[in-house]
Amino acid sequence: MRKQLNIPKFKNENEERKFWSRVDLSEHFLLREFKPAAFPNLKPSSRSISLRLPEYILARLKERAHALNVPYQSLMKQYIARGALRK
Repeated sequence: MRKQLNIPKFKNENEERKFWSRVDLSEHFLLREFKPAAFPNLKPSSRSISLRLPEYILARLKERAHALNVPYQSLMKQYIARGALRK
């Protein structure tokens, strides 16, 4: 018989993240009991930051965003993600 899994109420995401990082689900469930899940509306958390850029870079970014018909901040995020996730 598997152990009962008691899930506490969490105060914030960090507390929940710590809890799930310590739980071994194999002690509570059999692999065949799991069902596939999809979360199509889940959006990653984001945080506002201040970023100082030379004005000519910001102007060029806005020109490029206008030509592509996208918000310049969205374009900036795409560029940063592409650079940061490059191997």
